[in-house]
Parts: sequence; structure tokens; C-alpha cells
Amino acid sequence: MKFISTLAMAAAMTIATSAAAQNAPTNGVPGPEQDPFIWLEEARSEKALDWVKAENDRTMAQLAADPRFEDLKNEALAIFDSQDRIPYVSFRPDGLYNFWQDKDNPRGLLRRTTLESYRTDNPQWETVLDIDALGKAEGREWVYKGSSCLPPALNKCMVALSDGGEDATVLREFDTATKSFVDGGFVIDSKSQGGVEWLDADTLLVSRDFGEGTLTDSEYPFTTRVWKRGTPLAEAPEIFRGEPSDVSAGASLLRDNTGTVHARLGYRGVTFHEREYFVDRNGEWVKLDLPKKANPYGIVDDHLIYSTDVDWTVDGQTFPADSLIAVDLEEWKADPNGAAKTLVWAPAERQTKQGASTTGNSMFVALLDNVVGKVVKFDYEGGKWVETPVDLPDNATLGIAAASDETDQIMYTVSGFLEPTTLYYADGSGAPAVLKTSPSYFESAGMSVEQFEATSKDGTKIPYFIVKPKGMTMNGATPTLMYGYGGYQISMLPSYLGATGKLWLENGGAYVLTNLRGGGEFGPGWHQTAMRENKQRTWDDFQAVGDDLVARGFTSPEHLGIQGGSQGGLLVGTALTQRPDLFNAAIVQIPLFDMLRYHEIGRGASWIGEYGDPRVPEERAWLESYSPYHALKEGVDYPSPFLWASTADDRTHPAHARKGAAKLKALGQPYYYYEDMTGGHSGGVDNEQRARLQALQYVYLMQRLMDDGAAAGQASGGK
Repeated sequence: MKFISTLAMAAAMTIATSAAAQNAPTNGVPGPEQDPFIWLEEARSEKALDWVKAENDRTMAQLAADPRFEDLKNEALAIFDSQDRIPYVSFRPDGLYNFWQDKDNPRGLLRRTTLESYRTDNPQWETVLDIDALGKAEGREWVYKGSSCLPPALNKCMVALSDGGEDATVLREFDTATKSFVDGGFVIDSKSQGGVEWLDADTLLVSRDFGEGTLTDSEYPFTTRVWKRGTPLAEAPEIFRGEPSDVSAGASLLRDNTGTVHARLGYRGVTFHEREYFVDRNGEWVKLDLPKKANPYGIVDDHLIYSTDVDWTVDGQTFPADSLIAVDLEEWKADPNGAAKTLVWAPAERQTKQGASTTGNSMFVALLDNVVGKVVKFDYEGGKWVETPVDLPDNATLGIAAASDETDQIMYTVSGFLEPTTLYYADGSGAPAVLKTSPSYFESAGMSVEQFEATSKDGTKIPYFIVKPKGMTMNGATPTLMYGYGGYQISMLPSYLGATGKLWLENGGAYVLTNLRGGGEFGPGWHQTAMRENKQRTWDDFQAVGDDLVARGFTSPEHLGIQGGSQGGLLVGTALTQRPDLFNAAIVQIPLFDMLRYHEIGRGASWIGEYGDPRVPEERAWLESYSPYHALKEGVDYPSPFLWASTADDRTHPAHARKGAAKLKALGQPYYYYEDMTGGHSGGVDNEQRARLQALQYVYLMQRLMDDGAAAGQASGGK
């Protein structure tokens, strides 16, 4: 079966440039003050790119010239290019598929093998699509962004290609049997957000930018068309339309694990976190009677499963938030709003589900129990739902790596901060068994992991993990890197530290992972209590962990650094402006930073549901209270932050980081700024680029936190 993810957009916070970026008031609400750096919002203007080049040159002169830089870069690259790392796969009828990047294939190979071969130490791989060769032949910076394939055979695919790593893609029909693009096949060569879904071998559902009047205010598609092979896409009939005020909208197919289509569903994303769903009933779209924070989750054992992020009272029964709820599929098809509903699973205290997959006969749900992983199998037997724990190691982070729609084959990942990832395999006939183990990339002997709680400003207990280096003493002198995110119901979980272990822990640093409100570590409520007018709670939680680390003697402000990307970049921005006394280093990755104009920069309007609307005076007030760009003030000693971004990032547009750096420079404050021309929101399209970014960041941290302040005031743009 296929699951329908309402969190897909949360994994893709999206900002890009906008021709509408103006200083003028909107809807009668006064606009922000005149912004001297608004020109940096033009991603590829000559003036902006000249500024970027100058900043990159200064930063590279300071950081890449450090004698540690080349060693750190080479160590990171050796890990990223390692030939013995686990090649994760997906199940398809014609084999196990893997996407692989290394020094010989920097942009990557889509390849396949058999299960028998995959079990060996040296599987024999067959190349299906070579992205490097394609880019070279066409003179393009192609980046593979996945594919949508027609079930059950999954050999007809629409391959998504990005130019330089941005989220916007072009789409081309590809045949995995012939390993070639289809001559005269489906092609969408205008880049856009949105995607396609196969209705049958000659028909696609297409949700894209069709020109004027087809994108929302957030610049996502809000229409879907049915495109028949051999006809012009421009003439394809529209079957679903949302509203321009939606975040996004479109139609999709409700399929089971055999590929059978049971219904056409439509949705309107009325805010980032709220959706209305519709079902096509003989050509009429009927609205489903669901809370706006609930959604169809998928099909298993002839039942449609719903998930809800809020308490849902229906037919005299209340289903708690985070529950899984089932309705008989045939009853639902006969009466979508009248079918009886049954509880499949509800979370215990401090539990939450993280995701689900199905094999041919069962549903598997990955859970968190006080930030520790579990996997549970569900089957409908004897008229009731039967729950069976999967026998996997305790006290680890567990995940579902792959599941077969046709059989009972499934793979799981098991990992921890210091434990390399292990891949387990099961086929329904016994307990999971070890299939592959990742190599160790750093020496962890003598290191340890502990979990603590900090007390936030309002008294809430905030968990965090600290990974302590060998021989650490509690004298406050340990260089410590604290990482956080705290948004969009996304959980920060222990995982093997790899490059961080090699480049930071082995050199005597400690690492801290925070579980802040706004994330999803304890379910929907953990997120919903720290959004919009309550977003300051996330910032308070992060700062409380920093204070707790100092109070316990783990580190001191002189040796404490912070890091976060995207929403986490905003988190770090608020920390360095609200508590500059608490930190001596701050890595601000691909951030949100200007919270009074974020809605004007490309798709930033889509995040109003998380943060609020600057055009509404009441909401503007709480945004202005923490917007890092506006909080930077003259005469404050900030911890010389390192801001970095990507020119090709069409999620969190580089304007946020650029403007933060430009304002720091205007204030006479030391800072570093670096921007890659390619890479998109992921921060790198090949391993060489990723290794360079890692080395720059760890050199910066070492200079700030390990070198006894020797680098203070040496940053680009310093006083």
C-alpha cells in the first residue's frame, strides 16, 4: 500500500525569490522599515553575486587557510565516499534499487541488484541511470530528485531532475527495463514545484505551475490536470482546483499495495498544518468530515487508516491526538463520512508515532517512547486489530528502511550516537536478522552518552542528550557543540555521528542534541504548544539547555557553540541575539532570519501557520519580538557567527543569511559568510562539496571554542 504523507511539506520548508518583494505596506498594514539590504533578495543578480564572491573569498582566506582545514576535509570526504557504507535500497519487482554517490560518481548512480547479491559483502550492481553522464551529455548541473513510478511493475517512471539542487524540477519519462528515457514519452521541461502521479500507463495526474492563476500565494500549485499520452499538457482537463489563498492544493490517488486505485482524493492545504480533504464521488468532490489536523493515512487489510493530530470526537467516541483510526474500505467507499470508525492505536504518555510502512500483509509503525525507538506490527485478525512488537534492540533509534508492497520483506535501521547503523532484514518467517553493518568512522572507546533535562522559563522539562568525549572533566572547559531544530513537528533523534565523531569528538569536543518544544519528540502537542504566538517557548527551551550545560559544569559560555539549519537556523539566530552572553560560536545554516519579510520572499507565505502573519499587527508584534535580523543591535558583543547558504536554495532563500551577514558588517560586528552556488537546501549536491562545508564549520568551531579565544575578532567583517 501507499501512505499519504501530510508531513511531506514540513520536510520541505520552502522559500525562494519573489518579484513581489517590496517595502510597500500590505493590506493597509505598515510595512517594515526601509531595508538597505533588500537587493540581496535577488538571488542571482550581478550585484548580489559579486557580494557573495567577496564574502566567500574573505571566509575561505580565514578558514581554509587554517592548517587543520585540509585534514578535516579529507577525513569527511573519506567517510562520505566510503565504499563500505551501507547502500540503502528500496524494494521493486525487478530488484533492489539504490542511489549511490562517491568520488567517481559525484552526482550519483541509480542502480539495482538482487536480494541474493545484496546479502553479500560485494553486491553486483547494474547501473540504471548515470546522473553524471546525463549532465555531461546535456551540459547541465543535473541533480537527481527521485521518481514517481506506475505500480505494480514500477518500470514506467517520471524522473525528477533539478538544475543545481533547487527544489523546482523538470520531469521526464524513463523506462527501467530499457534503462533509458522514453523516446516521445511524457516530458515536462519547464521547472516547477509539484509533481505527477500515474493513473495508468498512458495517463498522469499533474500538479504543476501551468501559468498565470495556477499558483497559490505561497507559490505552490493548486490545480491538478489529467494528462493523456499524445496530447498537449496545456490542453489537459483540470479535475481539481483549490484556492489561491491555500498553501497548496491538488488531487492524488488512494491505492492499496497491489496498485489498485480505490478513489481519487483532493486536498486543500488551508495552512501549513491544516488540510481539508475531498473524495471524488462520480465526478463530484465531496468533503471528508475530518478535523483539519487529521488525514487519510493509507490502506491495510482492506481498511482505510486515518491519522489525527488533535482529539477527534465522532459518533460518540473520542480518539486522542496522534491516534490511528480504521474504517472498513468498502463501507467507506459506499459512504465516506458514515463508515464506522475503530481505534487501531493510541499513544501512551510520552509516546508518538514517527511513520509507517506496509508489506504485503501487515502495517508497521515506528514509535518513539521517551525519545527511544520501537517498531510495532499491526494486523486485522478475527475482527480486531492485533498489535505485535517487533524484536529489535532496545535503547536505540529505530527506523523502517524499506518495505515490499508484494511480499512480507522489510528492512529496519538500528543506530545510536556511538553505534554505527545496523540494517536488519525480515521476510515474515522469523525475527529480524542483521543484514549489513556500517563501519565505524571514529574511535568511540571511552566516550559516553547521557540524557538530562533542563528547566525552561515556564517550568517545562526539556530533554537533551550529551555525547561526552573520552576523559571529559566537569570543569567547564570542554568545547561543546549544541544542535537544535524545534519546529514543524520534526523529531531530533540519536543517530550515528559519523563525520561529527571524527572531526569533533575525536578532537576532544562534546556534542549535545536538544529535544525542544515545536518538534515532534512527544507527539503533536509537543509541537502545537510552541508555534505562532508561543514560538518563543522554542527559543527559551534551547537557551535553557545551554544554561543547564553550564550549570552542570559540562562547559562554559567561552567554550559553548550552537548549530542549526533552516528552522534551526532561525533558532540559532534567536539564541545569538537574545543570549549572546551564553555562546562563543554560532553556525547559522540556510536560515530563516528576517521574520518581518519572510512572507514576501517566495514561498515564505506557506509558513504563516507555524510563525504568524507579519501583515496582521498582533502577529507582527510577536514576530518582531524575536526576528534575528531586526534584533541585531549596535554595541552588542555577538559571538562572531558563521552564516552559510546556497544560491540554488529555493526553500530558505539565501537572502536571509545574506542580509544577516550584511547587517552584522554594517554594525562593525565580526562574522563569517559562505555561499555555495549549487547545493539547494541540503547544503551540497556531491560529497566534495559536503566535505568542504563540514571542514569550514569545524575549523570555525575549533578556532572559536578550542583555541582559547585566539580567533576572536578575526572573522570576516570584524571591527
